[in-house]
Amino acid sequence: MTSAGPTSAGRALGALALAGAGALAWSLVEAQWYALREVTVPVLPAGQEPLRILHLSDLHLTPGQRRKVDWVRDLASLDPHLVVDTGDNWAHLDAMPALLDALEPHLARPGAFVLGSNDYFAPRAKNPARYLLPDARGPHPERPVELPWRELVARFSAAGWVDLTNRRDVLKVDGRVLSLVGTDDAHLDRDRFPAGGRDDDARTGPVPVDLHLGVTHAPYRRVLDAMHADDVDLAIAGHTHGGQLAVPLWGALVTNCDLDARRAKGLHGWPGPRPDRPGGAGSGWLHVSAGLGTSPYAPVRFACRPEATLLTLVAP
Repeated sequence: MTSAGPTSAGRALGALALAGAGALAWSLVEAQWYALREVTVPVLPAGQEPLRILHLSDLHLTPGQRRKVDWVRDLASLDPHLVVDTGDNWAHLDAMPALLDALEPHLARPGAFVLGSNDYFAPRAKNPARYLLPDARGPHPERPVELPWRELVARFSAAGWVDLTNRRDVLKVDGRVLSLVGTDDAHLDRDRFPAGGRDDDARTGPVPVDLHLGVTHAPYRRVLDAMHADDVDLAIAGHTHGGQLAVPLWGALVTNCDLDARRAKGLHGWPGPRPDRPGGAGSGWLHVSAGLGTSPYAPVRFACRPEATLLTLVAP
């Protein structure tokens, strides 16, 4: 008697399981395959020399991530004029020494920052299916563990970085006057857009500026709309992780906020197309970073490498 071989359905299930295991293994590798993105933004006034901004976001740093620390430190060799940190810097109560080590060469440069939800509170395990819901936040009956965010703010501020938590400020960078406006994390509903305008400095009153930047952690539409109404030249955000698990040739499925998935990462226009594209005449520029980390409870990325971005601002 001849024994029956595997059925077509069995072979298909076996192949599917093998493909799934391979995708999982790759996603663990990709989560540590850091990439530097270089983007040119034609936003400066005519005749000005390029201005380089290093955009860091969503490090989600934990103790022991030496390779990430070294990679972030090495970005100082890019010699940016300004560093912008859009939050979610850490993911562990004991991550302060590693974070300060990673950012040490950058804190010596002009910088600006806002915080994200994971700067305030330690991450918690979540059902990943929740990210497919219109609002993935959901109820949390347990009390979150608060991270030492006040010390973090004090450290950044003492180094000279500008805190843009629901406030405005002005920086002189490479001979240019930059007006900045920022918000606290909209994902926690802590955002309060500050009064004033692009030429306002809360300390000195009206001041002519060369560039107006908007900085926030989570790019919720209400924040981006407020920045557009404030006439920002470039809005800078993080939070989305670029979708974290993307579909090849398609892109992100979710953004973990109300921003559309096609803007989950990269350089775009807001509220319409990019200003240099048809129909984009009324839009401003928006850059969303896919970030450098993940939650320690979901340390995977697929078709969405972790990243930092060097934004080179130029005259059109």
